[in-house]
Amino acid sequence: MKQSKGYTAKTTTGKGDFAFLLTTKFFAFFVFVLLMAIMISLIIGSWDLIKTDGLSFIFTNDWNPGTDTYGAVVPIIGTLVTSFIAVVIAVPSSFGIAMFLTELAPTWLRRPIGIAVELLAAIPSIIYGMWGLFVFVPIFQEYIQPHLITIFGSIPLIGHLFAGPPFGIGLFSAGLILSIMIIPFIASVMRDVFELVPPMYKESCYGLGGTTWEVMWKVVLPYTRGGVIGGIMLGLGRALGETMAVTFVIGNAFQTPTSIFSPSNSIASAIANEFNEAGGIQKAALMELGLILFLITTVVLAFSRLMLLRMKQKEGK
Repeated sequence: MKQSKGYTAKTTTGKGDFAFLLTTKFFAFFVFVLLMAIMISLIIGSWDLIKTDGLSFIFTNDWNPGTDTYGAVVPIIGTLVTSFIAVVIAVPSSFGIAMFLTELAPTWLRRPIGIAVELLAAIPSIIYGMWGLFVFVPIFQEYIQPHLITIFGSIPLIGHLFAGPPFGIGLFSAGLILSIMIIPFIASVMRDVFELVPPMYKESCYGLGGTTWEVMWKVVLPYTRGGVIGGIMLGLGRALGETMAVTFVIGNAFQTPTSIFSPSNSIASAIANEFNEAGGIQKAALMELGLILFLITTVVLAFSRLMLLRMKQKEGK
């Protein structure tokens, strides 16, 4: 009887493990199936334009629904520039927040600031857009942008990036709003991974006379760079696909930007503005814009993974 019961229990356990393995496999491969379904639906939706224009759509600058002429240059440039501005502003800001919370802030202050940072992530994007349009843009247009144009506009080589009339709306405004939106994601990840560093490593550096900056730069960052890069990629992915906040402040103009203050457009804002009334070739063009955005985010993710892999290989050597 004991042998029979043991055999039955063992058989039941084996079946349970097998069922658990199948369940986990299903959910793992379901992610790939979902991604493929999204890509296929985007390709089918944009197939009419792909057949007629091919790759020329990516290199065409015009966007005129009246003549059914469409090009993706302006939305692609707007998406990449605003995301780049957002990351340039957000990464050092997030690093400063994470360093303060983990190394410098008194214990009683860490939790309130941490909660405040996380609450920024809970604010809907449309609220950021409304705040940007009705509060930030007028102040920026009247008090800040003219001085930036005066100070940086005359600098050789980079002066043209700050040229143009002070519209208030434009690429820089969209990038700045995006940076505020992605700071909570990057800062939270950085703070969490910084807290995982063994205290002995940091104490050893302090014992050798290292400053707080040296501890962060030479001990904490090398130990957590995988998590830090992952947090930055998470924020970049949010910036690339953000719609409503960018739509409010980017200007929604299908024109090639001549400076970072120029009104322009992004892929997400173009889709949001025109998809409701689109039909025929215009709808196919918007679907192809979505496909391009999907591919851009995929390339960014693949690049980050490749960079992490190369870092690990160098570390092993």
